Amino acid sequence: MSSEPSRYCLFAVSLLFVLLSVLHCSTGRNAGRALSSGGLSLSLPSEEEYEQKREEIVNTVVSDSSRKEGPIIMNAIRDDETGEMVATDVIRASKVTARFRHVAERFGKLSLEFDICVPEEMTDSRWQLRFHPQMSLMGESVALDPVLITGSRYRDAQLRGYQRYNAFLASIISDSLAFIYLDQLEFFLRRNFPDTYAMKTDSSVVAEPLAESLFGVTQRQALEHYTKKLPYRRNERRKSRRNRMYEKYVKAPLVTQGIRLDTVIRGDSGLVYRYVQALQSRPGLRSIELGMEGSAWSYGKKICDLPHPDGLVFYVSSLSSLADGTSRYMTRVIERNAYDRTLALIDFAQGRSEIDSSLGCNAAELRRIERNIAGIFANPDFELDSMVVSASCSPEGSYRHNSALAAARARSMREYLSVEWIECAPVMRDSHVPENWERLQRLIASDSLISASRKTALLELIGRNGDPDRREKALSAQPEYRYLREKIYPQLRTVQLEFYTHRAGMIKDTIHTTELDTVYMSGVEAIRQLDYETAVRKLRPYRDYNAALALVSLSYNHSALDILAELDETNARVWYLRAVALSRLERFDEAYRAWQRSVELDGAMLHRGNLDPEIAELGKRYAGHTY
Repeated sequence: MSSEPSRYCLFAVSLLFVLLSVLHCSTGRNAGRALSSGGLSLSLPSEEEYEQKREEIVNTVVSDSSRKEGPIIMNAIRDDETGEMVATDVIRASKVTARFRHVAERFGKLSLEFDICVPEEMTDSRWQLRFHPQMSLMGESVALDPVLITGSRYRDAQLRGYQRYNAFLASIISDSLAFIYLDQLEFFLRRNFPDTYAMKTDSSVVAEPLAESLFGVTQRQALEHYTKKLPYRRNERRKSRRNRMYEKYVKAPLVTQGIRLDTVIRGDSGLVYRYVQALQSRPGLRSIELGMEGSAWSYGKKICDLPHPDGLVFYVSSLSSLADGTSRYMTRVIERNAYDRTLALIDFAQGRSEIDSSLGCNAAELRRIERNIAGIFANPDFELDSMVVSASCSPEGSYRHNSALAAARARSMREYLSVEWIECAPVMRDSHVPENWERLQRLIASDSLISASRKTALLELIGRNGDPDRREKALSAQPEYRYLREKIYPQLRTVQLEFYTHRAGMIKDTIHTTELDTVYMSGVEAIRQLDYETAVRKLRPYRDYNAALALVSLSYNHSALDILAELDETNARVWYLRAVALSRLERFDEAYRAWQRSVELDGAMLHRGNLDPEIAELGKRYAGHTY
């Protein structure tokens, strides 16, 4: 048997996989995933007995005073013969029941709770009820996650649609070899190309150009010749119809994202779903309006829209409303005399004292000095009394020589500034520091390139030698001396300007003035903006009522009580905050007595207590008690 046919056979078989990846489209959507995620079920909390009467908001379409069951809605369909809409069912509308009319803001957050009650007349197994709650706050409409109530027959129909679609997908053949006459291809190769056929166990890939040169055919030509064309085309038609068949079979797709609940009900019993929605509060938020839209569906087709229920209103209560906005002032002491200084690094030629603006960074430093002087004269609130120009040298050389050199440099700088600023000349004087050892010690201590042990050794050496020339000689023997001379000593050749001024028109040495405490007032504003962390940071040092309120708002109850114990015993709000903090610490007897005291001082605190859950709980716990 020749090796060439075998080689060709192997090549042709291997290329089929490559070619099919080109010819075949990707598989259809994974229905299995949708099936596995369907049929969600949530257990509903048991109905609680509320002490306060709950308001029931009921959908109203048809008003019939003779009916005791309440308002109704009509379900209608189009008659196939007459084309008219006819009533098919009469069902009682769903209702929404609010658990609370008031909601408390705590830690900048709110929690809304309400019940969606569905009567048994609406829970037909053929239907899916879709409820879309929405809330309106401060002019903004916010859609909440929908709730789906799905009948068992409706869900069964959904699943049957996926099953039929999966069956269709299963009819699509994915194995491309099923469409190839492999026996005929192998026989052809074995007869005509025995050498290639002998290599059929070789897994190497034959490139398209090489195959065409060897066999005189392309990969596509080989595939087309040995392909079962009719089955292949039929399979391709099936693949092209995947989307269309999905729409045909899956008329009501399962929803797995963006919903709060999709529960399947068995039978026709009613249910109550308690909807809990957490949200971030906003400054100035006083109320939230709740509404709901609903619709009934029968396997992908809308039967009707349910009437909109009357909206519910949740009133928001916040401890931030208890903030005391009284302006707070502080006393500030103003000194008549003021002092300022400017330090500049001026380079001088070796042993010289003349000012050379072209040397080093002198030009930039001189401009900075002049800007500072200009700023002094531009400030109308201050008048210049005197200006001292002081110069210093680095330690190399004798102390006597450095003293004379520093004095000459200070004088040179004073003369230079007197020319530029004639108005300064009468109040300008010069001074000098021959060798600035204090600055040298600070620079050594802060230098990151000198090790800690060597810093200690150098600083101790400077401290042991009182004579400056002996200090310099001792330093010159240290291994760091070259580094000191090149990097640190130039920073000791400084010129310092000291400005002595006084406030214009002020005679007394000091005066006391009262001004608004902006830090404190910004803390109060932070409470109003529900930014309690900022409020605590700014107000805590004041240890007053607003500071305690900020601490209570973050539930720092022990710290708040420490402050409240120091405050006015006749302030009703102080006692009220005590009651809130004590209640949170489960010191209920003390909390109730504190609340009672606040009510004695201000009757409004009684009604305020209904807005805060901590106080409302005290009212229930101690109903009928008097302390």
